Amino acid sequence: NTPAAVADSTPPMRVLAVDCSTPVSSIALLEGPRIMGEWTVQAREPHNRRLLKSIDRHLQELGWTFEQLDGFAAGIGPGSFTGLRIGVTTLKTLAWAVQKPFAGISSLDALAAPLALAALSVCSLIDARKEEVYCALYQPDGRGGLIRRTPYLVEAPERLLTRIELPTIFCGDGWPRCRDLFSKELGDRVREAPGTCQVVRAGFVGELARQRFQAQQGDDPVAVVPLYVRPSEAEIQHPHLRSSAL
Repeated sequence: NTPAAVADSTPPMRVLAVDCSTPVSSIALLEGPRIMGEWTVQAREPHNRRLLKSIDRHLQELGWTFEQLDGFAAGIGPGSFTGLRIGVTTLKTLAWAVQKPFAGISSLDALAAPLALAALSVCSLIDARKEEVYCALYQPDGRGGLIRRTPYLVEAPERLLTRIELPTIFCGDGWPRCRDLFSKELGDRVREAPGTCQVVRAGFVGELARQRFQAQQGDDPVAVVPLYVRPSEAEIQHPHLRSSAL
């Protein structure tokens, strides 16, 4: 066999991905670049009461076991502090238990990923409450990927508005907080993503992770912590907590 033939015979990587950064719960199972199953719901129960049983049920539907998974990925935020702790800790623990690769993927990156083939700039937004949004700006690279142009931010819409110079597609559950102001001030520079691009989907968390696994760029599950961007109320009141690891 030629090296190419040997490489082609390698079974596609199976990845379990989740995102719990918002009230929407998303789980996906990928085999290579194919999404074999994706479940994205506005959960009525807290993430901690449904995540593991949902993962187990969806694995059973595909006839897969945890041991047959080749990689694990979690959206690390920013977003809901409690949801992030649940999602990240669960997937880190599963990866460690079966000694398989793990990748933490920014939920803002995953939110923007469906728009990578667009011709315009992309701004992903997650509701941060307190009249603010978590956000990042991206530019398509022309090859199906996105280049992030800003740090991961938490800002009031009025501050974010000053960063928008080009026609931009806006996506995410933080967009309703900005829509009226941006539409008034930016006019035809505003493009609103379709509804299917307004939630963080685990399928894109899994695909971004799969690309990293292929490049041998997984994360140490022990070292990964959620991307909070801003301190929690507890950390504001007790600054010594900010150095605590998950």
